[in-house]
Amino acid sequence: MRNNEEFTVNFNEDSSKKSKRSRIWKFIYEWLDSLIYAILLILLVFTVFFRVVSVDGDSMNPTLFDGDRLTVTAINKSIDRGDIVVITQPNSLNEPLVKRVIAVGGDEIDIDFNDGTIKINGITQTESYVLDETNLMGDFVYPLIVPQGYVFVMGDNRNNSYDSRFRAIGFIDERYILGKVHTRLYPNFKWSFDK
Repeated sequence: MRNNEEFTVNFNEDSSKKSKRSRIWKFIYEWLDSLIYAILLILLVFTVFFRVVSVDGDSMNPTLFDGDRLTVTAINKSIDRGDIVVITQPNSLNEPLVKRVIAVGGDEIDIDFNDGTIKINGITQTESYVLDETNLMGDFVYPLIVPQGYVFVMGDNRNNSYDSRFRAIGFIDERYILGKVHTRLYPNFKWSFDK
């Protein structure tokens, strides 16, 4: 009778250990499964809905600074005046550009480099986001009409920005706009930007 009791106790202990191991492996499996799905979801969101880009240079000061990390949304492709966009159109710098849209297709842009003002369709623009007045000329003669399907972009640091004022950049084909800057992630989080 004693052997039977020992067998039952040993059997119960073995069964309890196996059950405990089984629960641990089940927990690990479920945790890894959830982790893999979370990573896949994050990858999907950041490849389809958002992209993370870096600012290179000082042309967007004081709004954006060299090294800032930004999220760019490519879902809503409607581009408006004042939007900050990432441009992939081939250029002499051989790099993507981060600039502000100043004029869209059909707009007339006129820049008076003596007083540093910009007129869009005859209306002088109030631009609280610029570092200085616009005195850097570029190589176009104004006024200009922006062709349909294109935009005219400039940096907020107007006197230190290589942008649509120069023929090497020129008008930006909307098909080469990766998307609008949505959020600054790093170094200081900022949800939206002035227009």
